[in-house]
Amino acid sequence: MRLRSPLFAPGDSEHKIAKALASEADAVILDLEDAVAPAAKETARNLVASLLPSLARPGVIVRVNPEATPWHLPDLAAVVPRRPAAILLPKCDAPETLLCLNQRLEALEAAAGLEPRAIGVLALATETAAAVQALSRYGPGLPRLIALSFGAEDLASDLGIRPRLPGGAYAAPVAAARALTLIAAAAAGVPAIDTPFPDPRDPAGFAAEAAAAAADGFSGKYLIHPNQVLPAHTAFTPSPERIRWAEAVADLFAAHPGAGVLAMDGAMIDRPHHRLALRILAAAGR
Repeated sequence: MRLRSPLFAPGDSEHKIAKALASEADAVILDLEDAVAPAAKETARNLVASLLPSLARPGVIVRVNPEATPWHLPDLAAVVPRRPAAILLPKCDAPETLLCLNQRLEALEAAAGLEPRAIGVLALATETAAAVQALSRYGPGLPRLIALSFGAEDLASDLGIRPRLPGGAYAAPVAAARALTLIAAAAAGVPAIDTPFPDPRDPAGFAAEAAAAAADGFSGKYLIHPNQVLPAHTAFTPSPERIRWAEAVADLFAAHPGAGVLAMDGAMIDRPHHRLALRILAAAGR
């Protein structure tokens, strides 16, 4: 699943869900958490569960409520049998939280007759200070994990600060958490997804922030409006020149599978270049 443009839709609004599903977003996130008031949680859960079986669109993800809330287990029990592509887990405070979720998903998949690990997991892994401290413990082999996500607003709330300074730059601890998310995702071998841009009425601001995120190594950015989809694709899709370079490197190593260092256009190409080329091709959907 490509994750350049995962687009949120509130789980209690059938109209907004339909609009998101009709967009060109790589993935649509049916949100049972922040977008839904406590009084509407059950209504949203029932609506999302009823819609999932009829959705032929790939890349449908459900953001459930956090583990510490009374809605978490009912959310999982309602949506897992309908087999979304993935669960987005908010307030993921440590790798151990993912292991606990994996056990719950295993049981629910078995009860529903689904194949093991049919459903992936995206983790919102920086929403608290404790979660940021745990980023150093992420590594390869975490079951189901398909992406780590940076969340600025919840972290800033936990720290008691505004996430952004005048002019739009992140406050120092928020910027540090953003960098650590990229490192943790690389260590775990999964993409990193950037926090939403808060103002859908500022397309220039979104485009600039998305381009900066792509330059830093993020694979995509959470979206809050369908108008952000195409600019996100522009930002997170490698340029034709970059793709041609990656294809040439990949072809060169495919032709010399045992080689550690090769020459291409007079320059040295080694295994790190090959790994970068494969990441570029993955970002391009190749």
